[in-house]
Amino acid sequence: MSDYKIEIKNLYKIFGPDDKNMVELVANGLGKQDLLDKHQHVLGLRDVNIGISASSINVIMGLSGSGKSTLIRHINRLIEPTVGEINVDGENVLAMDQDKIRDFRRFGASMVFQNFGLMPHRTVLENAMYGLNIQGVVSSEGEKRAQHWLDRVGLSGFEDRFPAQLSGGMQQRVGLARALATDADILLMDEAFSALDPLIRADMQAILLDLQDELHKTIVFITHDLDEALRIGDDIAILRDGELIQKGTPQKIVLKPANDYVADFTKDVNRARVLTLDTLSHEAGSKKGLPLESNLPIEEAMQKMVESKFNLVTVMKNNKAVGQVSLDDMVAAIAKPKPTDSGSTTTYR
Repeated sequence: MSDYKIEIKNLYKIFGPDDKNMVELVANGLGKQDLLDKHQHVLGLRDVNIGISASSINVIMGLSGSGKSTLIRHINRLIEPTVGEINVDGENVLAMDQDKIRDFRRFGASMVFQNFGLMPHRTVLENAMYGLNIQGVVSSEGEKRAQHWLDRVGLSGFEDRFPAQLSGGMQQRVGLARALATDADILLMDEAFSALDPLIRADMQAILLDLQDELHKTIVFITHDLDEALRIGDDIAILRDGELIQKGTPQKIVLKPANDYVADFTKDVNRARVLTLDTLSHEAGSKKGLPLESNLPIEEAMQKMVESKFNLVTVMKNNKAVGQVSLDDMVAAIAKPKPTDSGSTTTYR
């Protein structure tokens, strides 16, 4: 049994009538543009391998055309692969028959879309109940469960409104409530907040993080926004032209970009807000430091150091000292890092 809730193995997606015969060419190095120019096929994904742990938020990001939305749609088989394997709890989703995949979509994985996907002729409550209707939940129970999640996302009192009467942020809350009401273990979110204004987007991110602290879902979240990825992601995978470039924690990606492409992504990031003390912690010496929790961002730690007159932090975890971080360590970490190898595609797991 794999350690991962979702495991994507050797996944290729090539769009075109002779897709399977194109796999060997792509595997041998034929690029996306050459595949299109010479063979009139479009490369969606090239040999993607990603393990996604249970009860975590996994962000898949990249620019337009990188393959991120194509990838997430393979998990519930809205798109069929050319070749490859996707295992959920050890079972290959791609080998499921029609009845099994239908049940998996009903009970195993809910989806939140960028364009909300609400039915305009149904009320907010009826939209939130939709997944439960598909599951066969009786009306009274479905109404109770849908109402619970509408309350949780801040839509109490809007049950009888229609989508056109709501703002974009409120519509997306309905979409989130609908997905959560089904009680699926997996939540697939495809650019779910991208259409929202920045302040509303930040509000939705906060709601998602608060709910995740309680629910511990396995969330696959697609975005092109690095700030969003760094804020919500436990793990981040960066795609380029259908290929996985780097995967790791936000801190590892910021500290050790795999190549110049990733370094360009992260060059304008406020590292002091992303990096935490535990990412910089090293063996403690004899000198006394200011005791601070290991998960504290550097930005906050530096402020506390200024207030306390300390220039050294003793990193604490579970009330135990686990290392130290100096002010010099923090300043060095905030500076723009150099890529580990401009030609490599190192993957952190």
